[in-house]
Amino acid sequence: MELTGNVLIAQGGGPTAVINQTLAGIVQEARKFPQCTRIYGALHGVEGIVNEDFLDLTQETSHNLEQVAMTPSAALRSSRVKPDTAYCQAMFRVMQAHNIRYFFYIGGNDSAATVRIISEEAQEADYRFRAIHVPKTIDNDLLESDHTPGYGSAARFVAQAFMGINLDVRALRGVYLGVVMGRDAGFLTAASSIAQKYPGDGPHLIYLPERPFALDEFLGDVKSIYECCGCCIIAVSEGIRNAAGEMIGPQLMRHVDRDAHGNVTLSGSGALGDALADEIRRRLGIKRVRADTFGYLQRSFFGCVSDVDQHEAREVGERAVQFAVWGGCDGAVAIKRTGEYSVDYRLVPLAAVAGRARSMPDEFINAEGNHVTDAFRYYVRPLLGSGLKSPAMLRAPRVPRILHAE
Repeated sequence: MELTGNVLIAQGGGPTAVINQTLAGIVQEARKFPQCTRIYGALHGVEGIVNEDFLDLTQETSHNLEQVAMTPSAALRSSRVKPDTAYCQAMFRVMQAHNIRYFFYIGGNDSAATVRIISEEAQEADYRFRAIHVPKTIDNDLLESDHTPGYGSAARFVAQAFMGINLDVRALRGVYLGVVMGRDAGFLTAASSIAQKYPGDGPHLIYLPERPFALDEFLGDVKSIYECCGCCIIAVSEGIRNAAGEMIGPQLMRHVDRDAHGNVTLSGSGALGDALADEIRRRLGIKRVRADTFGYLQRSFFGCVSDVDQHEAREVGERAVQFAVWGGCDGAVAIKRTGEYSVDYRLVPLAAVAGRARSMPDEFINAEGNHVTDAFRYYVRPLLGSGLKSPAMLRAPRVPRILHAE
């Protein structure tokens, strides 16, 4: 029997440069199916659902929807609320009242957990319903997917930022340390490696949550690079941990804040970068040391978008609708890499994604645990998209010295 009723879309977690492509993909594809009678968007994610704060996207013009698709951040706004079972039951009652038969939640692994609970509520109530998790996260840490929409554009930003850092540090030599988002997975920080074009280019050192971080070893690495090159560029994931698995950042913060999921808020503090920079100055005696915390910059930077990321973000939305209408089962959309570089989209069980996270594979990290391998560069390069510019250097020969001839 054909399932007819209204569609509800929500966006959860951190914004990305391409999440609105997914929104537009869902809306435009749903419009093709007569069984999707109205299309609603919940403002501020799960909070908008319990509060019945909906936009009627059925009445949005296609032209404006396409303009929104090209705009970063979350057009429907987002939420960090982590719903428990009671919260999800309240959401489900709202969905029943509005005859929602198709629910699409764009988000990460916590969003997938919410979709799973809603799906179970509908089954228990014998309510005919389709719930689909649609992937999104710049952390690139969803299981079952080769990569996630949002990651490619954020990785492109990180790579280009470190290209600029290379030029800056080459001009005025010193030590630079960039702290990049990545609580449990180092994929985004690792993208900084694409900045290396010429011999001597940084980042010379890359530290990821997947390997234990030891301060003395870190300082030894910095000292070695600085003595060899006269400068050192370092990329550090915000989630680096010691050998006991404890995050370094919170140990250095005066005030520790937590989000609704119980996670320590790392991106709002420059404590990690400042503390590591101070250690370099104090123990290595290097005066010119600078540290930046990228924070929100990499998530929705306007004008720095991977075209591959855009296209795939659009397609996961379209395929989510097709899976819901034609597939007859709930699930999570996953991106699978095929061939030299192409992708396919599959529906996987919600339990395979919900509340779980993946890390960088061992083959992507060097033996010393302070950089990445060529296997990672091969993996990430297509995700950054076409037209990625790289810097150029002067190649003119030096003029022979006269007064200071050797």
